[in-house]
Amino acid sequence: MAPTCEEAVDAIRANPIYLATILTLLIVSSEWLARRGGFRHLGSALIVILLGAVAANLGVIPAGSLPGAPVPLYDAIFELVAPIGIFWLLLAVNLRDLVKAGLPLVLLFLVGSAGTMAGAIAGMRLVQGATTIGPLYDGVAGMFTGTYIGGSANFNAIALEYGVVREGGLYAGSIVVDNIATTIWMAVTLAAPRLLIAFWPRRPGTPGAPAVSGPIVDLPEEIETLNPAKLAAALALGTGALLVSQTLAAGFSSYGWSVPPILIITTLALALAQFRAIGRLPGPRLLGMVAVYLFLAVVGAFCDVGALGSIGRLGPVLLAFAIVIVFVHGAVIFGAAWLFRMDLAGAAVASQANVGGSTSALALAKSLGRQDLLLPGILLGSLGNAIGTFLGFLVARWV
Repeated sequence: MAPTCEEAVDAIRANPIYLATILTLLIVSSEWLARRGGFRHLGSALIVILLGAVAANLGVIPAGSLPGAPVPLYDAIFELVAPIGIFWLLLAVNLRDLVKAGLPLVLLFLVGSAGTMAGAIAGMRLVQGATTIGPLYDGVAGMFTGTYIGGSANFNAIALEYGVVREGGLYAGSIVVDNIATTIWMAVTLAAPRLLIAFWPRRPGTPGAPAVSGPIVDLPEEIETLNPAKLAAALALGTGALLVSQTLAAGFSSYGWSVPPILIITTLALALAQFRAIGRLPGPRLLGMVAVYLFLAVVGAFCDVGALGSIGRLGPVLLAFAIVIVFVHGAVIFGAAWLFRMDLAGAAVASQANVGGSTSALALAKSLGRQDLLLPGILLGSLGNAIGTFLGFLVARWV
């Protein structure tokens, strides 16, 4: 029996080659738009997120990747391309950059974590979770707290413990809303340093303070002279580092030690970056930015607004709950940064490390032109992975 028109369209959309073509065209479009008129103020990173969201919600590309409907290319970008992109970008990082960020950013990150906890408690009370969500409302509060401090691993750990995974509609709805809120907050943290810089208190001369001369802007276009050998060397370094990180992580796991591969690949990048020949190798910065843009395009694709309708009355309730969390988190972390006259871009990266994790924080730092915040963003995201589950369980008990 011949496939229907709808089945044929679905088959095309599921084709990794088609999907890779669309995602790369979104990057081309974002770079082109970022040099035109009013779009100049948005920057390529924010534009590629918005284009990804529009393409997904118009049905041009799949909207997200769920256990019941996986999109292998999306999963590969998160699991393979994004870590290699981190590795490539960190090859240009000087270890002194971490000293410049130091303890203040860590403290600000912890303040942001406290804001997430407060937002989860306030949000659950606001939506009257015990009535609107049901008996598993405490687990849902813990899940969102965990994911907006650490990440999806914390989200799933709490979902398993409270049995939310057995409630298909609630679990799937929580994932959809989490993706939408995360995408929105990525856009907010990309825009905030440009919108708030005029109102931000400045301390000239302090490390990492915002420039007095004007708003933070994207890095100038990366232009590098490449040849096949240099490009192949950069590719081999990235794939080799990923292989080593995954192998070592599996080895540590066999001994009962949980060491995230992202920490291993970060360590490898920093060690190699200290060799001048590798630090000056052309290619990694350009490849890293392409990897970051692919990651951001997929982040946008996960913003599936249409999926809210499929989960019925739970959709608006969970979305309102998630928005309260990120709003309270943002008010707390940016308010603390403003009060203590801390770096605005640093506050945005610390916030993104909370809500979006290491890769999102690195993408944000790179998009804001802040090389000194690349490594701190990754390390803060790793700190969130470590504490997110514990704080999520704490909030689940409180509510």
